[in-house]
Amino acid sequence: MMVIPAIDILDGKCVRLYQGDYAISEVFNDDPVAVAQQWADQGATKLHLVDLDGAKQGRVVNGAVIAAIIDRVKIPVQVGGGLRDWSSVTQVLGLGVAQVILGTIAVKQPELVGQLCGEFPGQILVGIDARNGKVATDGWLETSEVVATTLGQTMAKLGAAGIIYTDIHRDGTLSGANIPALREMAEAIEIPVIASGGISSITDLLSLLALEPLGVTGVIVGKALYTGNISLKEAMQAIGDGRLQDVPPDLGFSSFA
Repeated sequence: MMVIPAIDILDGKCVRLYQGDYAISEVFNDDPVAVAQQWADQGATKLHLVDLDGAKQGRVVNGAVIAAIIDRVKIPVQVGGGLRDWSSVTQVLGLGVAQVILGTIAVKQPELVGQLCGEFPGQILVGIDARNGKVATDGWLETSEVVATTLGQTMAKLGAAGIIYTDIHRDGTLSGANIPALREMAEAIEIPVIASGGISSITDLLSLLALEPLGVTGVIVGKALYTGNISLKEAMQAIGDGRLQDVPPDLGFSSFA
């Protein structure tokens, strides 16, 4: 299983939100590039970047920061946030990211997701961010009537390389992962699932190992790394770094798309 440090970028800074609320943000570092280097130096095998400004505005905003991170670290990077048309997806892939994360358009334009999966095989992940089992869109500002597992099944059929599942009520809360919801998603689809939201301790990470046989192949950890609740080294010692089961060359797996 892979531990993937999260770097959420808002106004050019590394922050964490509470349950996706832009009004409740905490700045952890003014330099996201330095943070990326820190995680790479500590052994991370992949990074998860979210353009929070992009998620809110529906376009790429922090492209320069993302490009600087890719230039600095030599590990795969996955990026989400505001990628809602062909142009923005190709723009970010052109920066050299390993994979992009699509969210809002998975609900609103599934046919476009299918086209992108065909054009960029293995490079399209879908972020499914849910409140009470229903999918949120537009930077988590809206909640649809789409059931999370149903969307996961649709995206798998369209060729998505994996699903990043986030329980919004747990994101940034350090309250633990939503194991039943993750199990339900993993059992519903046959592509990899990446857990996200609420991880607070090594115990939380170890609880995910029971889901690995079902296809939960990684976990995104954010706030707990920044507060020191979890050290990246200990996390990777507990559940792995993804090296033994990484899928085709360096493609491994908020979202906030």
